[in-house]
Amino acid sequence: MSRTPASSREELERIQLAKLRELLAAVRPDNAFYEAKLGQANVDTAIESLDAFRERCSFTTKPELAADHQANPPYGSNLTFPLERYTRVHQTSGTSGAPLRWLDTPESWQWMIDNWCDIFSVAGVSAADRIFFAFSFGPFIGFWLAFEAGEALGALSIPGGGLSSAARLRAIFTHRATVLCCTPTYALRLAEVAKEENIDLGKSPVRMIVVAGEPGGSIPATRARIEEAWPGAKVFDHHGMTEVGPVTYQCPAQAGVLHVLEGAYLPEIIDPETAEPVASGETGELVLTTLGRHGSPLIRYRTGDLISAAESPCPCGHLDLALQGGILGRADDMVVVRGVNVYPSAVEEILRGAGGVAEYRVQISHKDALVEMSVEVEAETGDDIGLAKRLAKAFQETLALRVPVKLVEPCALPRFELKARRWIVG
Repeated sequence: MSRTPASSREELERIQLAKLRELLAAVRPDNAFYEAKLGQANVDTAIESLDAFRERCSFTTKPELAADHQANPPYGSNLTFPLERYTRVHQTSGTSGAPLRWLDTPESWQWMIDNWCDIFSVAGVSAADRIFFAFSFGPFIGFWLAFEAGEALGALSIPGGGLSSAARLRAIFTHRATVLCCTPTYALRLAEVAKEENIDLGKSPVRMIVVAGEPGGSIPATRARIEEAWPGAKVFDHHGMTEVGPVTYQCPAQAGVLHVLEGAYLPEIIDPETAEPVASGETGELVLTTLGRHGSPLIRYRTGDLISAAESPCPCGHLDLALQGGILGRADDMVVVRGVNVYPSAVEEILRGAGGVAEYRVQISHKDALVEMSVEVEAETGDDIGLAKRLAKAFQETLALRVPVKLVEPCALPRFELKARRWIVG
């Protein structure tokens, strides 16, 4: 059970401490990467409390992992068991540096499948569903785990790898798929292709769209746009990472709130600049310890994801840490434009909220030591000549910034199946 079975925070922390000790017993002394870190900090199975663990154990960072992979190719030294024990390999997307290759044992892989089973269960996915995966099934971990979790639940898992967008839409209707798994961007792309192919999504069998891979499902305007494009379907957001696995599930009582699977992870929220804990309600960086991925663990891993803890207790009754607004952005994605902190999620909310935007691209440039931002947009209808002016006004009213907005020709901007790369920094 990855969602906490505890009835109180005190009981939850006792469960987490017990799982942490099990993790430390597995990792020490056989994991070369962590033996050095943990031994130096005197962190072992005798650790007396979670507070003591946080005080003594140093953070793990992505640059640190990248350096380890470079020094110990091709998989790094963060391996608890002999190489023969590992049966799966996936890699990160490389959007923030060289890709990391991540190995898993059958036990660690099953632990992550169990996490996904919990996520599907909260979403209301059951053996009666037919789940279509609009995913390429390449080297990225993506929906590989979700596919096997669907099988474990007894649902029909339908692969969409190798198909065009039009073919995927036809497959959804042919199989009468009730659940669609894809990125938020690709859900909108499929809706765009449906219009081109004269496919009526109002007759689609899809009742739920499980989105992951990028912010969007917890951004109100993007969620609304997807649900409008897919009549009768509800969006269910999720967030995870190749390095840590499936981390969150959408709150069943509040759209736009994600819960961390605290039966599987030990979360912390820190100031990305000072690395000190942040006060309740403040924005900070998510730090995670994987309590069940013993073969390739991450201990106090700085994810780079920016979050804000929601009020506790949550109306849904779950004890798991609640994140207001889901993943707000990445610590390294924020740009300061004329003194204003600008996050990609805020820009997307403005663009989607204004309506009429089919696709967009943001250009960040430097001029005379100043950071400038401009936006290119495609209109949903080619004759929307007032769109650029409306968007410029929305940026001014929301961010107090003058942002040049240029209307470009239909289909001039790229489309994406996996993580969208809409921000160009030059």
